[in-house]
Amino acid sequence: MITYNPLLQDFDFAPFSEIKTEHFKPAILKAIELAKTEITEISDSTSSPTFKNTVEALEFSGKKLDRITSIFFNLNSAETNEEIQKIAQEISPILSEFQNDIILNEKLFERVKAVYNIKESLELNGEQMMLLDKKYKAFSRNGANLSLEDKTKLREIDKKLSSLSLKFGENVLAEANNFELLITDENDLDGLPDHVKETASEVASSKNKEGWIFTLEYPSYIPFMKYAKNRELRKTMALAFGAKGFQNDALDNQDNVLQIVKLRFDRAKLLGYQSHANFVLEERMAKNPETVNTFLQDLLEKAKPAAKKEFSELESYAKDLDGIDQLQKWDASYYAEKLKQKLFDLDDELLKPYFQLNNVINGVFTVAKKLYDLSFTEVKNIDVYHPDVKTYQVTNDEGKEIALFYADFHPRAGKRDGAWMTVYKSQEILNDKNIRPHISIVCNFTKPTKNTPSLLTFNEVTTLFHEFGHALHGMLANTTYPSLSGTSVYWDFVELPSQVLENWCYEPEALQLFAKHYETGEIIPQELIDKIKKASNFHEGMATLRQISFGMLDMGYHAVDPSSLTNIKKYEDEAFAPTKLYPDVKENCMSTSFSHIFQGGYSSGYYSYKWAEVLDADAFEYFKEKGIFNAEVAKKFQETVLSLGGTEEPMTLYKRFRGKEPQPDALLKRAGLLEKS
Repeated sequence: MITYNPLLQDFDFAPFSEIKTEHFKPAILKAIELAKTEITEISDSTSSPTFKNTVEALEFSGKKLDRITSIFFNLNSAETNEEIQKIAQEISPILSEFQNDIILNEKLFERVKAVYNIKESLELNGEQMMLLDKKYKAFSRNGANLSLEDKTKLREIDKKLSSLSLKFGENVLAEANNFELLITDENDLDGLPDHVKETASEVASSKNKEGWIFTLEYPSYIPFMKYAKNRELRKTMALAFGAKGFQNDALDNQDNVLQIVKLRFDRAKLLGYQSHANFVLEERMAKNPETVNTFLQDLLEKAKPAAKKEFSELESYAKDLDGIDQLQKWDASYYAEKLKQKLFDLDDELLKPYFQLNNVINGVFTVAKKLYDLSFTEVKNIDVYHPDVKTYQVTNDEGKEIALFYADFHPRAGKRDGAWMTVYKSQEILNDKNIRPHISIVCNFTKPTKNTPSLLTFNEVTTLFHEFGHALHGMLANTTYPSLSGTSVYWDFVELPSQVLENWCYEPEALQLFAKHYETGEIIPQELIDKIKKASNFHEGMATLRQISFGMLDMGYHAVDPSSLTNIKKYEDEAFAPTKLYPDVKENCMSTSFSHIFQGGYSSGYYSYKWAEVLDADAFEYFKEKGIFNAEVAKKFQETVLSLGGTEEPMTLYKRFRGKEPQPDALLKRAGLLEKS
């Protein structure tokens, strides 16, 4: 019997060291009870409904539940285990049911609707009006107007979807953890850099094995595919990576994908929408699937000629170099890296010594200081969930607290692949107090070894800047309501702050702040900076085509009726046909590990990466015109985009910053596609 539960106490910082796995379920169940009481007080009130006693009260209800679940689900991504995954499967349907209890509460909806119907007479400010609109739509778009029978159907669908999404993610993680490539012949390491071999040796040693072990974790997988000369071993790795969730075993995700897309469609139809994409995109900048498909098709027409030309050049190069008659997917990174070295005399391994992780962290902090007057001070007295996690107190130039920042950089068995930003405590203004947020970024960068610190590839540098851009969006939030704060914006706007910050990685003025050789302290030579900039558009056509293919697959699943869909692999091949360059690999299927759309929040939204690139290319042109550290432009970006979250329509905010709508040509020009195509 648990008597003391740290999660049910009042806390500011997440009490990670006190939390035991068995605390989560009882804490969440108790917090649901508390939240239900708060909801009942609002819905059963005998007072006439007002903005304050209904809409605002609803916004600030369930705060304890929000804190506890944010900790739980963040750990389920960054530091999970079988117990946590089991609890996630148990509580997700319960949480889904609770959310439906709110949305389908007729008395509560009637009160919200009563306020909504007189909104023009209430003298609300812009943020209040946005909150009212958002709360009303949360009900009207999610079943409040359904019949009792259809509300029951909706509850069943939502329960199933929450469980299926979790199961999908668990299977992908388990598949990644289950695979290892053990190499015992040193000749098979030919081409691999010394530090990659050293890391693989340490992994083998940690598992009491002789030799070198490579895994599907990005810091192991990517350099192997890029540098390993042994083509058969590259094939082995590529097949394993592409077969996650596609092996007709207990971890197979094919049926999960089928069920998810069909249930999403059923849900949309139940709510009166033509498709899941129609439902989702109604609350996005794009507004409808037609706009997204036109956007992707236009980009495809611009990128495809360039991509085909790049692919043909790569084929010729591989044939001339090694007599490769048919370029395969496991050849892509290997020959692209060799060709890049030949064309630009630029090697990722040549760059890595200039990008020691600690220096890059200090660099991104310095960029934030120069742009937004933020200071980051590492603090050691904050509870963390793993020894790898670092914590920083963030203050402004007046010494005022801005945020707490967590950073978790290295892969481990309990952490899913990729990189992401998340929130442990939202920014809000409550009782006249501006409560500052707790923000986290999670990445999977190469670990230090006995002899070498953590050195980043240039791609990892841009990843760090990308996630830090999201973090700035959270840290600099300055709104009244948490559901409109920070990254709580339209999904196709949320990538603007992250992607725009990546641009600083290519600018000499920024690189000179942090790119210094970890052994000699030498600042990165201008010659290398010039090469980085020159190579920045290398294979941009193929990279763009790849992103378009994922966006088209996403829309292929969600913008149509999937009722007749039975064969995931066949369907995926058809969706990829317009963007196909490499021969198909029958053993592989991308959909079964496409976590962005089947576990994350990107369903009907993967296009937003390219959409936001249009915004970020256009926005950065403004910085370039005035100077990349221009205080006036930075302040304007902070005040119109970063601090205002979702309090206004994204295009309104963007035009206030830029003075005009974004110009797609800025992206095409930056990517070099105008010239190539």
